[in-house]
Amino acid sequence: MYYWIRASSSDFSGSLPPPRSGHTSVNIGKSKVIVFGGIIDKRFLNDIFVYDIENKIWFQPECTGSGADGKIGPSPRAFHIAVSIDCHMFIFGGRCGGERLGDFWVLDTDIWQWTELTSFGDLPSTRDFAAAAVIGNQKIVMYGGWDGKKWLSDVYVLDTISLEWMELSVTGSLPPPRCGHTATMVEKRLLVYGGRGGGGPIMGDLWALKGLIDGENETPGWTQLKLPGQAPSARCGHTITSGGLYLLLFGGHGTGGWLSRYDIFYNDCIILDRVSAQWKRLPIHNEPPPARAYHSMAAIGSRHLLFGGFDGKTTFGDLWWLVAEGDPIAKRPAESPSPNVPISKGLTERKNNDLSNQEEKQGEEDAILELRKKLEISATLSRSGPQMVDVLEDKEFSELASRLTEGKSNSEKDSKTALRDHWKNVDPKAIRLKELGPLLRDYQRMILHQLKSEGLDPQRMESYLQAREAHRYYHLRSASQLRMADIPKLLEDYKRLLSN
Repeated sequence: MYYWIRASSSDFSGSLPPPRSGHTSVNIGKSKVIVFGGIIDKRFLNDIFVYDIENKIWFQPECTGSGADGKIGPSPRAFHIAVSIDCHMFIFGGRCGGERLGDFWVLDTDIWQWTELTSFGDLPSTRDFAAAAVIGNQKIVMYGGWDGKKWLSDVYVLDTISLEWMELSVTGSLPPPRCGHTATMVEKRLLVYGGRGGGGPIMGDLWALKGLIDGENETPGWTQLKLPGQAPSARCGHTITSGGLYLLLFGGHGTGGWLSRYDIFYNDCIILDRVSAQWKRLPIHNEPPPARAYHSMAAIGSRHLLFGGFDGKTTFGDLWWLVAEGDPIAKRPAESPSPNVPISKGLTERKNNDLSNQEEKQGEEDAILELRKKLEISATLSRSGPQMVDVLEDKEFSELASRLTEGKSNSEKDSKTALRDHWKNVDPKAIRLKELGPLLRDYQRMILHQLKSEGLDPQRMESYLQAREAHRYYHLRSASQLRMADIPKLLEDYKRLLSN
């Protein structure tokens, strides 16, 4: 029996990664997990967050190095590939806005130094939504992806010593071209599962590629595997992680058929048992995390750590443990969402709003666009903005104001003024958690009042808010979406509103 346990503040210290999807997560030996890049509200990221497994600390390293353009590290991106060999993390491709990328980077995690690599041989085309795995301790194999015009089914092998790419010539039956799939090395075979491609339905097929190991003298070739058991439904954007004698598949994005189109997200756990060579449903005792795709899953000892993802509306920033029944945290009581593990529906700055109209026009005939549109939904006032509560109906605000002025004033107006003065002068470290909800709602009311007083109609309010760095917390639906680091910024913005 297995349990999903939401990570609590006692599990970690340090700076937790903000919400995102389309990012990557790799293990550096047994010491670290590195999260890189991703997307949140059309804003592409190139930040790094590291989880120190032994010390249970999240931190952001100060990296050095430079690329061809003089910048430190890769440009912002999502839907790239990332793999690790020894202390090195390799990054290839992905996309930023409407541009697919084909640059190649390595991060030395011993000294936190980025290097842009100049590679040779059969260079792969720019692409996103590809999948890759490590062969032995020296080579990387990459399969498939989307180059902006077509789905790919090519196989490239990179020697990380010589930095030479080689396109693998594969004979016989080939898997259909695809993107959003997974690729996992299991001993001498590359296993590829699922994905999306060819304008048809999302796929649920499993393929094995042989001929990747030096000295084996095998002719490269694909074999479709049809394993017994409870196979997963067709999907893309899922994860597969190794658990020793099994592979664990979680989540992903599927199709509900032609009527409901591409609108199903999964939160099921299926294992591929390597001993019996069959699919099995993992027995889960409690409620799983919300369904999602384009998340990350890292194996840490006998545990798995889930982070981020997207469900068509929400970009997640929550962290979850998947643990076996005998694990010390397996029976931990469920906790309500912490400010340290947020879920976002549009809390960050709006950038990259000008994705090319050309991609939009490829449109409804372009099957990948359906997925892309879902991955880039941005919050709007009408759809995902806050549910505005009038100050007279905000009971929490009124009760907090009354308690603050108890025995000092009988005037409701004076009580509310005193509460606002309290927030105007309070040290962010001294603010109590139960104050955050009333504070956030009062902040949002002030913004709305200010914009209305300036004569902005709802449509102009929308574009105004999306274009501004300030008022970044207007779109939050509840205080549970705040991180601890957001509180000083929220108070600073609130004080500016009061002074106006």
